[in-house]
Amino acid sequence: MGRLDELDLSSRLSRQEYDDRLYTAQRRLLELRLELAGLLGDPELGPGVLVVMEGSDAGGKGGAIKRIVEPLDPRHYRVSAFAKPTFDEKRKHFLWRFWKEVPGLGGFALFDRSWYGRVLVERVEDYATKEQWTRAYDEIVQFERNLVLEGVLIVKFWLQVSPDEQLKRFEKRQGDPLRQWKLTDEDWRNRDKIGQYTEAVEDMFDRTDHDLAPWHIVSGEQKRWARVQVLETLIQRIEQGMAGYEKPIPDDDSFI
Repeated sequence: MGRLDELDLSSRLSRQEYDDRLYTAQRRLLELRLELAGLLGDPELGPGVLVVMEGSDAGGKGGAIKRIVEPLDPRHYRVSAFAKPTFDEKRKHFLWRFWKEVPGLGGFALFDRSWYGRVLVERVEDYATKEQWTRAYDEIVQFERNLVLEGVLIVKFWLQVSPDEQLKRFEKRQGDPLRQWKLTDEDWRNRDKIGQYTEAVEDMFDRTDHDLAPWHIVSGEQKRWARVQVLETLIQRIEQGMAGYEKPIPDDDSFI
């Protein structure tokens, strides 16, 4: 049984509990973000933070990212979305295009999709050779380890929804003129290859879940649950990273 099979998709939050926990988490994240940037008390920079968002199509990545950045000043974060590589990018090593978006000390960045495309869509759709995508697991792990050891905290999320819930979201997008742009022919084609993608995802977890950048698998079946889980997990990881970096951690009730 794989990790996706073990994930409980039934978790739910009431509207009131969601509002309360979201408010508390966003306030705490803002406090930590300012501390990392040397803007709250201690002027020394903390580690950089890189949030990597992966997941099922229509799994809620965009909504989770929106709730992460909502309380932050726009000058204090960067969101980078990655689609298929351009002609020029394909001429270079597959990790090349991600380097310039990686945050430095005190920085904060979010990736909507990432280098994991090499072992997911590029594997399933034969955009990469078998030799290339099998080699990529070790390349990715070493790349992430190098970043973490240089002071970048990497927090990786996978948001998972059931095929039935995914279909409901696809149909809802299709019927909304302002959200149709989020649904592509590729999304529909991917549903026909769900078995291949599930196998690729499980291999990805097995080969790239390491001590310096573990995977956090979150149920996206209910959006409220997913958003709160992502925020609270991110806060926990940042606090752990600050402790390891010997950066003072603000009292968690000082600004609530």
